[in-house]
Amino acid sequence: MLRSKRLAVVLTLEERKEQEALERMGEAREAVDQQRQQVDNLNRYQQEYRDQIRNSQQGVVQVSRLQAWQAFIAQLDQVIRQQQQQLEKAEQVFEARRLEWQQAWERKRGMEKYIESCRQQEQRDQDIREQKLADEAAGRAFARRHR
Repeated sequence: MLRSKRLAVVLTLEERKEQEALERMGEAREAVDQQRQQVDNLNRYQQEYRDQIRNSQQGVVQVSRLQAWQAFIAQLDQVIRQQQQQLEKAEQVFEARRLEWQQAWERKRGMEKYIESCRQQEQRDQDIREQKLADEAAGRAFARRHR
């Protein structure tokens, strides 16, 4: 069996690994998008809440109410920081998955190139064998004619 044919099995495995890595990268990308959306939603909610506070401060505001607002804003700040940390972790996971996919793609591509070079060498070897057979046949034909 030709080497390029035997290596096709290895290529199939590399293609499968590359596809799996691509799927894991896609899942990680979705997680990043979800975390980013959550951070954006929290920031938007906090801004809306601050706007409401500003709008309601047109008149006299009780100190206890103002303190409650400030405490809530501080809690939102903490939640946003935690969510930002989750986003950063998700981005790190995504980057790791992207590197895994890139390595898998490079291994697959390398195997494709190697198989192609094997095919080319096999073709050259086949051409040499055929040329040798043709030369031998021509030599025998020449020898028969000159006996």
